[in-house]
Amino acid sequence: MDAADPLVRVIHKVPDDSHARPNLDDYEALRATFTWDEARGWLDGLPAGGINIAHEAVDRHVTHGRGEHVALRCLGKDGSTSDITYRELSQRTSAFAHGLRALGLEPGDRVFSLVGRVPWLYVAMIGSFKARCVFSPLFSAFGPEPVRQRIALGDGRALVTSADLYRKKVAPVRAELPALAHILLIDPPGTDVSDIPGARYLDEMVSGQPTTFVIEPTGDEELALLHFTSGTTGTPKGAMHVHSAVVAHHATGRFALDMHPEDIYWCTADPGWVTGTSYGVIAPLTVGLTALVDEGEFDAGRWYLTLAEQRVTIWYTAPTAIRMLMRAGADLPGEYDLSALRFVASVGEPLNPEAVVWGREAMGLTIHDNWWQTETGGIMIANYAACDVYPGSMGRPMPGILATVLKRGDEGRAAVSADGSVQECGPDEVGELALRPGWPSMFRGYLNDDERYAKCFAGGWYLSGDLARRDADGWFWFVGRADDVIKSAGHLIGPFEVESVLMEHPAVAEAGVIGVPDPLMGERIKAFVALKPGISREPDALAALRREITAHARRRLGPAVAPREIAFNDDLPKTRSGKIMRRLLRARELGLAEGDLSTLEVPAAPEGESR
Repeated sequence: MDAADPLVRVIHKVPDDSHARPNLDDYEALRATFTWDEARGWLDGLPAGGINIAHEAVDRHVTHGRGEHVALRCLGKDGSTSDITYRELSQRTSAFAHGLRALGLEPGDRVFSLVGRVPWLYVAMIGSFKARCVFSPLFSAFGPEPVRQRIALGDGRALVTSADLYRKKVAPVRAELPALAHILLIDPPGTDVSDIPGARYLDEMVSGQPTTFVIEPTGDEELALLHFTSGTTGTPKGAMHVHSAVVAHHATGRFALDMHPEDIYWCTADPGWVTGTSYGVIAPLTVGLTALVDEGEFDAGRWYLTLAEQRVTIWYTAPTAIRMLMRAGADLPGEYDLSALRFVASVGEPLNPEAVVWGREAMGLTIHDNWWQTETGGIMIANYAACDVYPGSMGRPMPGILATVLKRGDEGRAAVSADGSVQECGPDEVGELALRPGWPSMFRGYLNDDERYAKCFAGGWYLSGDLARRDADGWFWFVGRADDVIKSAGHLIGPFEVESVLMEHPAVAEAGVIGVPDPLMGERIKAFVALKPGISREPDALAALRREITAHARRRLGPAVAPREIAFNDDLPKTRSGKIMRRLLRARELGLAEGDLSTLEVPAAPEGESR
């Protein structure tokens, strides 16, 4: 690593006796001794045999005398606050499980949710696990078609939602969902639901049900979760996760996010996405801490106020949110008491180096990036509380995870020889990031698509589809998705590197980079740039700014890698989890089919928007 490069400014960890000792305080020693069997021993397992997420996340804390500890602190849109203890959560989820059985749902039946961050969502998820039903959370901002696709693919029998969301998102496609028999409404009894076939109020469904539920023996490989992830074209992929995934959720929560039972923890991700499930629900509850459930949407001032008033100690958020906080200014954090906050982490897309440095300068805290996917189910590579951080690096593999970088073929993906073998790259050589299968949260397949699943593996490795490099010291650096990499004049260029440099310019808030066809170079680099508030949009000012940004990029990247073209666009298309959709930028630029738009974020006002 070149320490002179401003993208590689090491942030050294300084011991702080005022905070809990990190769970992972000696990376190399733990890597050498850790086993997943050991991690399973940190959990109880079911008294009747097997392992069940609901037991490890909730019931075992009651058994061990922590039933009165607050599990969920729920912040309403109206400013209200309510607490749910582990004992109360155990009782409510048990009643929900009995309610499912009373409806005739059996182990293996699919329960979907289409609702915001409200307590019923968490009760429904954990209660479904208790009943050994398969739970599939959907993002409440989805439109009717993505809702139809996912419920139809998953053969959903029950849906937890509100009357309003049902009428907007489900009613238009209900005729195409013949298996969907039960609509379980969070609305208070008495709400007019005469137009909703199969409607039942959740309050009435659980009323009178027993508040204890004996979880039946649950096999390690029993399906627990369906997470749908979109490809560039075609139908969504249903990644299947099993109950033993909880072993990885618990271990990675302790190691990568440094969770302790005394923490106040806030994951801003919606449970409709895998982050909001793995690290918004399961991992924190297995540790026994207090997790915030925030029904509200993004607002910089309100978020800082929440961190201060709730005395949040661990904060897990998205790069998009961090960039929006950067837009709000470096002085704003100083107006709030953030002294309780000891660990900040980010996920969803690579965290630009400038954002890591900003966190240190504005809040006095290093933002720890980590890498994983819907398919991995949990964090695979991370920057840890007790380790140095190199801004822009994903970090190093979790204990129990073997990662490498594989040599590529002509298409940018890992090259597989005729005998099925693959070759690993040397230090700083770009290739496809790959993992050795076997960790507990690894997905067990794509629903009804064995062929698609088989293509994810070669030579004994899981192929991530992400391009990366590993430096000589073992740190991994993200380059881009294999299908995002730009081939220009013989150079293979990762868009993330270019975007990060563009974001160093003081006028730039966000950037998306693509390759567009060029008869001479093959592809030329085009950048789409969103500007910070207060920057003049007058034509002459923009022309001058374009020249200035281009010059900055050429100085930092060299003329072969710097963008040849810059377009200003304050509404870059993003997924609802905050990733800039480069393939959509490219499709719109070239007039191509836009493919699956189910995860596209609905445009909102530049200030205070939700990601």
